[in-house]
Amino acid sequence: MSVYVPSYALAYGFANFLFLCNLAVILAAVGIWTCSRLLLSSQAVGILLVGVVWTADVVSRLLTGSHAIGGTEYMWDPQWPPFTRLLSLYHVILPVLLVIVLRRIGYDRRGYLLQSAVAILGVVVGRFFGPVANINDAFVDPILKKTWGGPVTHVAVVAGALVLVAYPLTHWLLLRVCPSPPQALTARRSSPKRSRTTTAGDTAP
Repeated sequence: MSVYVPSYALAYGFANFLFLCNLAVILAAVGIWTCSRLLLSSQAVGILLVGVVWTADVVSRLLTGSHAIGGTEYMWDPQWPPFTRLLSLYHVILPVLLVIVLRRIGYDRRGYLLQSAVAILGVVVGRFFGPVANINDAFVDPILKKTWGGPVTHVAVVAGALVLVAYPLTHWLLLRVCPSPPQALTARRSSPKRSRTTTAGDTAP
């Protein structure tokens, strides 16, 4: 975080942290620091599909020279510092890290509800920063590149796509690949532990 935050702030400005994917880095760091299963679960719900789409678009650009989906054009824009652009590889690393953590501590199904609230608020706030910034696709959707009616309709469409389509998919996936908290706790308690008994010629750990 000591590298990510100042690098992004200097290159893109502080408003850039309002993007849900960038906000996920901060909230996930807080979740790891505080051991918050709920916070980590919510950010896993939010970043998994985004990470897959982002990675697919970058790979498409590398292999074919064109963007299959769009949204990662900035990775090839020389106006931004190369190091700062490389930091965006968190889109690849963070989803994997969160799944590993949640497989250890368990997935909190309330994460879906928390992330849904964060996403709705994020899209609404994005309307205050204008169409040029298009924070959280609050003016133009990321897939069809169009505006859906007026402000209320567009926010409802974009937020609804996240809350009713994207997030249920990742929520379903996390429920299946990660244990629930009680199961995770039981698994950890039943895992074999190294004996601390010492014998002649051995040294205690």
